[in-house]
Amino acid sequence: MWSKDSWRKYNILQQPKYPDKDKLNEVEEKLKNLPPLVFAGEARNLKKELAKVCNSEAFLLQGGDCAESFLNFNANNIRDMFKVMLQMAIVLTFAGGRPIVKVGRVAGQFAKPRSSDFEEINGVSLPSYRGDIINGFTFDESARVPDPQRMIEAYYQSAFTMNLLRAFSRGGLADLHQINKWNLGFAKRAEIHEKYSELTDSITKTLGFMKACGMTSENTPAINQTSFYTSHEALLLPYEEAMTREDSLSNEWYDCSAHMLWIGERTRGIDDAHVHFLSGVKNPIGVKIGPSANSSDILKLSEKLNPENEAGRLNIIIRMGVQKIQENLPKLLRDIKKEGLNIVYSIDPMHGNTTKAGNYKTREFDKIISEVKSFFDITKSEGMYAGGIHLEMTGQDVTECMGGVFNVTEQSLKERYETQCDPRLNSDQALELAFLVAELLKKQIG
Repeated sequence: MWSKDSWRKYNILQQPKYPDKDKLNEVEEKLKNLPPLVFAGEARNLKKELAKVCNSEAFLLQGGDCAESFLNFNANNIRDMFKVMLQMAIVLTFAGGRPIVKVGRVAGQFAKPRSSDFEEINGVSLPSYRGDIINGFTFDESARVPDPQRMIEAYYQSAFTMNLLRAFSRGGLADLHQINKWNLGFAKRAEIHEKYSELTDSITKTLGFMKACGMTSENTPAINQTSFYTSHEALLLPYEEAMTREDSLSNEWYDCSAHMLWIGERTRGIDDAHVHFLSGVKNPIGVKIGPSANSSDILKLSEKLNPENEAGRLNIIIRMGVQKIQENLPKLLRDIKKEGLNIVYSIDPMHGNTTKAGNYKTREFDKIISEVKSFFDITKSEGMYAGGIHLEMTGQDVTECMGGVFNVTEQSLKERYETQCDPRLNSDQALELAFLVAELLKKQIG
C-alpha cells in the first residue's frame, strides 16, 4: 500500500543526516501547510503534451541550472534562462514544424547527489555539499551541517521563481513579435547570429502575413503566450513528501513541488525509497539511465512507475557518455521495443561527459555534440523516436564547458566559472547546440 510517507520504510540513498530531528519535524509540518508551487491540472497538461512526444508529434526541451543557488538568485538570471529556452524552442520548432515542450530545471533544483559523502581539501575532510536546500557551499564545518530550515528558504525562492516564470510566459516577454529582443551574448558571435537572423526574418514575415489575415497578439494567445513547466530531481524526500497533496478533483496524489520530477542514476533502485515514492504520485516522471543499466532495469522501472503504460507518464533520460552510448544503447532499445511500452526517450549529454581540466570540473562541447548525434542515429536505426534533450545550461556567459563558438579553453575556464556543482553550457553554447539538434530533428522527421 502506498501513502505519501510509506517511502520511510524503504532503503534510501543520498539523504542528509539531520542532527536536530525535532527541528526537521517542525519544518516538515510547516511545509505541509504552505500553498502548492504547482497545481495538479498543470501537471496533467504537461502529461498530455509529453504524450504527443511519446507519439512522435512533439519534442521535449528540458534545461536549466545544475543546482539553483540561494546566493545567485535574482530576476535577471531567471529572465535570461527563460529567454535562451525560448530561443532554442524557436529554432527547434522552425526546423521540425512541431510543438516544443519546454521544461525548466528550475524552481526546485536545489538538491544534488554526490559520489562521496565527504570532500577533502588540504587534508581537511568535511561532509560533501549536497545543494543549498541541505547545506552550505562554503568549505566550513558549520556550513556543511545539514539544516532543515533550508527547505523553507528553498520553498520561498521556488515560489518567487514560479511567479516570475508565469509572468514571463503570459505577460508579453514570450510574444513572437519580441523575437529580435531575445538576443543574449550570442549576437556577438557571427556564426550563430547569421543563422538566428535568417530565422527571425522568416518569422517576422510570417507574422506580418498573419496580421494581414487578422491574427495578432491581441486576439491570438499562441502568438504572445507560451507554456513553460518546471522540473527537478526528487532527491530530498522529506521535502517532496511535504509538498505532496491530494487533488480535490481526481482524489489522486500529486507532488506539487514541480510539474515533472525525475529519479537520478544513483537512486533508481527498483526496491528503494525514491522509486517507491514517485510510483504513487501522478506527475510525469523521468528516470536517468546510465551505462550500467540494462533492458531489464528499464522494464522493471516502467512496470513500477507506469503500470498502466500511459503515454506521457514516463521519460527515460539516457546519460551514458560519448564513449559508451554506441556500445550500450542499441541493444537496450532493441530489447525494450519488443515490449510495446509508451516511453519518452530523451538524451542528457552532460553527465556522462564530465572531466577535469586542471583544478576545474568541465565538459567538452565536442563530446556533448557527439553523444547527441549518436542518440539520434541509434534511435533512428532502431526504428524509435528521439524525443528530447536534457541540458544543464544557463543564460549567462559563463566559462564552464570547453569549446563551441564561444571558444572556452582550459586557460579561460577561470574567467567566469560560477557553478556550485556541475559545469553548464552558456547561452552561446546552448543555442549552438539547438541549431545542431534542429538539423537532426529535421532528418528524423523527414
